[in-house]
Amino acid sequence: MPRFNILKLVGEHSKRFANLPDRYIKRSMERIYWKTPGPPKYLARTHEKKVFKFDMHRPWTNEFKLENPDGQIPEKIHVEPVLHWPFYRGDRVEIMVGPDKGKQGIVKIIYEERNWVIVEGLNTVLEMMGKTKDFPGMPIRKEMPLLITTDVQHVDPTDLKPTKIEWRYTEEGELVRVSVRTGRIIPVPPSHYETIDYKTPESYVEGDKDTIKAEVQKMTYEPNLKTFDMDLKDKLGIVENRVRKKTYWY
Repeated sequence: MPRFNILKLVGEHSKRFANLPDRYIKRSMERIYWKTPGPPKYLARTHEKKVFKFDMHRPWTNEFKLENPDGQIPEKIHVEPVLHWPFYRGDRVEIMVGPDKGKQGIVKIIYEERNWVIVEGLNTVLEMMGKTKDFPGMPIRKEMPLLITTDVQHVDPTDLKPTKIEWRYTEEGELVRVSVRTGRIIPVPPSHYETIDYKTPESYVEGDKDTIKAEVQKMTYEPNLKTFDMDLKDKLGIVENRVRKKTYWY
């Protein structure tokens, strides 16, 4: 039985901007309660947390850990499955519900686990920060998530009007987003490829601590069909002239 893969719970688009390696996200999310000792005596069995509550905090943050305490099973949240994620960072969208209905904005953050997007500067609520007995607090506008299936629609770049989209293949075999109303292709914005480390992969400048591309492509180990003893003898120049005696099994 294959072991539970915790990384399948996190959407690729949700973690793209953070530019963190999968092994770090896995280490941050894992909650292993009990694990059998190694082989050969025992079958591999792991008792770990498999159900998490996904909200506006990223899975690798301390706030996410506080929302998912050990031993507590969160309430089941039904999320409509999306075959091809349709919204990218930098997309211009129009809000279809709420007090900001009809306003257009830019997608700022993606929460693929909940089918949410954050639109920059829209769908906000007031929060009082730093409120105490002696201080009334400071009101701050906080952007709230919008559901991609009902709350927002893409904006057609040809006429800047909202439209539904379809995924279609071009003659070259490329899968693209197409406006249902006009049939025009809605391109992927350059902001989609931005990360916290660089604007675009092409504009990234290698630093002193980076491994250059030439070194990555250089082969540092060449596998050989040899045992450890044979490999050691070849490196030390030891020639084995002895002939092993025949052995018999009865």
